[in-house]
Amino acid sequence: MIVVAAGLVVRDGRVLISRRPEGRHQGGKWEFPGGKLEVGESPEEALVRELREELGIETKTGRIREVKFYQYPDRDVLLLFYWSRLVSGWPRKIDCGDFAWAMPQELLEYDFAPADAELIADLAKEGFPAAGD
Repeated sequence: MIVVAAGLVVRDGRVLISRRPEGRHQGGKWEFPGGKLEVGESPEEALVRELREELGIETKTGRIREVKFYQYPDRDVLLLFYWSRLVSGWPRKIDCGDFAWAMPQELLEYDFAPADAELIADLAKEGFPAAGD
């Protein structure tokens, strides 16, 4: 099983989403940015590292929002979704196909990876905390 930490990075009422690069698992689909934990790394450490590597931003990880298990045909994934806050930098396409800042209802307009899509309806209804944590 692959364990993934994903960030719900909130700023000004919008959440940061990114598009997976073409040629990778679920390439071209949108997701909440993050990635796999490395050996000896906590989910919070992995999330900070992945957001720095993929988007060039520094973040502060807040409380966990959701834990989801998803079975793709070729892999099992345990996703840990954390509220996060942008501390410094501005997203850049370093290791992602694209990125966007979306309002809660706008999330429904994007083609998300199935593992992330399960959380979309809840967030579209509930909205986001003001500070992202």
